[in-house]
Amino acid sequence: MPPESSNPQHTMQTSGESDPVWTHLMPYSSLPTFPTLDKDLETPICIIGAGIAGIQTAYELVLRGKEVTLLEARDVLSGETGRTSGHLTNDLDDGYVEIAKKHGEQGAKIAAESHAWARDHVGDVVKKLGIECEYRKVRAVDVSQFERGGEDWEKEMEELREEAEMQRKIGIETRFDENVTVKGWGGKIDQRGGMVAENQATFHPTKYLAGVLAWLKEQPNFYCYTRTRVMSVAEKGVEMLGIGHKRVVIETENGHTVQADVAIEATCVPLQKLSVITQLEFYRTYCIAVRVPKGSVEDCLLYDNAEMYKYVRLTACDDKDDYLVVGGCDHKVGQEETTPRFDELETWTRERFPQAGSVDYKWSGQIFEPADQMGMIGKNQGCDKIYIVTGDSGDGLTHGVLAGRLLADEIDGVENPWAKLYSPKRLGSMLKSLPSIISHDVQINLQYKRFLQTDITDIEDLVPGSGGVLNTVPSKPVAVYKDEKGKVHQYSALCPHLKGVVCWNAAEKSFDCPVHGSRFSKEGVCVSGPAKANLSPADDGGLAAQEVAAA
Repeated sequence: MPPESSNPQHTMQTSGESDPVWTHLMPYSSLPTFPTLDKDLETPICIIGAGIAGIQTAYELVLRGKEVTLLEARDVLSGETGRTSGHLTNDLDDGYVEIAKKHGEQGAKIAAESHAWARDHVGDVVKKLGIECEYRKVRAVDVSQFERGGEDWEKEMEELREEAEMQRKIGIETRFDENVTVKGWGGKIDQRGGMVAENQATFHPTKYLAGVLAWLKEQPNFYCYTRTRVMSVAEKGVEMLGIGHKRVVIETENGHTVQADVAIEATCVPLQKLSVITQLEFYRTYCIAVRVPKGSVEDCLLYDNAEMYKYVRLTACDDKDDYLVVGGCDHKVGQEETTPRFDELETWTRERFPQAGSVDYKWSGQIFEPADQMGMIGKNQGCDKIYIVTGDSGDGLTHGVLAGRLLADEIDGVENPWAKLYSPKRLGSMLKSLPSIISHDVQINLQYKRFLQTDITDIEDLVPGSGGVLNTVPSKPVAVYKDEKGKVHQYSALCPHLKGVVCWNAAEKSFDCPVHGSRFSKEGVCVSGPAKANLSPADDGGLAAQEVAAA
């Protein structure tokens, strides 16, 4: 990544200081660009958020002849879609044994069917639009986290056997193989054995979505405005029994208004402070891209069975090497150290893949985990004209693609058999998850202890290129960043969402809220919700840096 001084707009391009491996073949400068909204306007459909959910939903609606306006606070693909690991699978992270406990076997079957459709639909779009994005079918291999032969390994083999049986039952092409191996795993640690799900897929996510955006840009019924931050989304008017008219009014940070018949919040987290947010948990996840000789590692999706599991895939590097993309080491946002995670991933990789070469990319992303394991796609709670897409549960790519079909069907008045499972207004599975929701709520409320803590006692103690929270007056904690030249930038350390005190994330040079996962760049620019606004500058240095970063 270039030095920060050479790229003051980096915050508008991605949600962390690091760059993901996808920039190796698809630099930010090659992504489609769009103007900033400079006027009030009216549109039948307004989508907020230009990640995979927003772009794919726009694609489905535009194909059906709908006029669509897409708004993005920063640049396209600047959020979590640009920082994913690029797995396309219906071998879902939470496992179908657990999903069936909350949603029944029929719900599990719908989850498998809908994510399989999304996985394959990407391939259909690739062919239709002629997009070169490394899309290919591969097998997924799930292994134990423990070495072969021990009691823990035996226990996890039984769990994987049970999961394989459930997956076969609901229609996935899965088998259990106690001796399955992955080509290239030549280290001394032996974790052979596990579950194999055939016919899964992988791709280069930003190449794919850049291709979809390029097609959309040519359509007369599509409009897109970037660097247009939305501050409020509200239904206005009265509509009862078919009488009256209700519209959605969308206010932007630059003072312009968009009026729409319906709005879709494809923003990872809904912009309104409704109960959906309390049904989500917020995690950081980490990735590295390691060079391996071409052909030395099997082209597959690989997972271990740990709760905070490792996940592995290949992507293109150059004529000599591929990149082995290895991820994992998840933890709740703002609640643990960040930089040691990369070392842990590298050690794990080298122990198993001795042919691993240099680590060229290190980055992290955000996961939005719903209490009952299923994402939320549909009308927001308490709303008639506002739709949301949230709770990807680590499967955000297929989740975003299937959201496009679900939302287009609902807006079109087409009954979709998947809709009930993903409805944000569902109650039964959430009631089954109530103990988990309460436990999480108690845990995040404990994070308000940050009002009694300080990271630094003297700004002079900060080394250049680092940050922290100075809390000498508990009611007014200050987030401090000292840049590489030693200049200090200060901001309010209170998250605009629910006034949690942010924490310094050394891996991404960001300020992260441990309450509901909002994140802000080192310049205080909001890069992840549920917060909508930036951190308020507390000195001239902070104001100047934020103005440049968010220009």
